[in-house]
Amino acid sequence: MKKEDKEQIVNELVDAFRDHKTFYLLDFKQMPVWQSVELRKTLRKNSFSLKVVKNRLALRALGEQAPEGLKRYFERPTAVAFASENPIGLARLLKDFSAQNKVLAVKGGMVEGQFLAEERFDEIARLTSRDDLVARFGYFMAYPLKRLLRTLGAPLNNFGGMLGQLKNKE
Repeated sequence: MKKEDKEQIVNELVDAFRDHKTFYLLDFKQMPVWQSVELRKTLRKNSFSLKVVKNRLALRALGEQAPEGLKRYFERPTAVAFASENPIGLARLLKDFSAQNKVLAVKGGMVEGQFLAEERFDEIARLTSRDDLVARFGYFMAYPLKRLLRTLGAPLNNFGGMLGQLKNKE
């Protein structure tokens, strides 16, 4: 490979690592081409991307910003799955694909700028999405206010009911 080509690949990877705070390193040993194409289509459909990288060029692109623990995962054939907004969705998709096809393993990665060891990947895949967590938080914040309003409104409802009964008696 020519030096200019390597520099172009490194520059593309530098941009990808800078633009995406979440990425997972994948070991795709013995993955047939048709499964690789299927994985790429699935990722692209869900606004994720996959890039097969040369380990030395990826390490050069990461530079000094990469945690030391992450650098050891750049051995054997490596692919990088990038997520710009939904790290949990990407983790679930990769886990489902791996469970169905038994040819994909997550080595490690970065989630929202934090190092992720391969042992912790299943924890990330089991989390609910950010939108669900925000909705639950909002519900738990609003629930006491809802109960308070119901309690404060009860005397007015009872008073209205009593007036209705008086009207019916007369």
